[in-house]
Amino acid sequence: MSTKVKTIEDALKYIKDGMTIMVGGFLGVGAPETLISGLIDKDIKNLTIITSDTGFPDVGTGKLIVNKVVKRVIASHIGTNPETGRQMNEGEIEVILTPQGTLAEQIRAAGAGLGGFLTPTGIGTIIEEGKKKIEIGGKEYILELPIKADVALLKGAKVDKKGNIYYDSAARNFNPLMASATDLVIVEADEIVEAGEIDANDVMTPGILVDVI
Repeated sequence: MSTKVKTIEDALKYIKDGMTIMVGGFLGVGAPETLISGLIDKDIKNLTIITSDTGFPDVGTGKLIVNKVVKRVIASHIGTNPETGRQMNEGEIEVILTPQGTLAEQIRAAGAGLGGFLTPTGIGTIIEEGKKKIEIGGKEYILELPIKADVALLKGAKVDKKGNIYYDSAARNFNPLMASATDLVIVEADEIVEAGEIDANDVMTPGILVDVI
């Protein structure tokens, strides 16, 4: 057996209280549901999560919110999970809302080793507050900085024992971006196969980026 293939218990030993975690998925699609449930069972606390959204109360990262595992959320929207809004309004959780394209590019920039990027998205709104603005050719841009995490939790439809990942359709979403922007990558697989069983053209995240299956 590949040394990358672990039990859920062994995989979650890498995650500690207070860490910053990227979690793949979009409204629960492509979310690592087993890993998320495992975090709740392990009673991890005070996490910062970077995610597309906070899912629903019983789906995706929404379960982490409901079980009060999270102290801070960086996401593009929270509207499908009323509990996120309630905790935010009650001061129980910090929520940083970021335009989805900006969030994706912040993650990609971290993976590419960039110092940041310029975007016009958010000019004239609360998004620009506290951020540096740069004018180029008479147009204003916000300087957005890269975002990195301690651990990424991903979900693959098919993963080989070297860690190469194939995602099914829309389940791809944020998963590949997050794989390159963290210190440790843990992937939950619907199916684990032998190395070489995934066609090279279908590999969406290379195994060199994956630490634990």
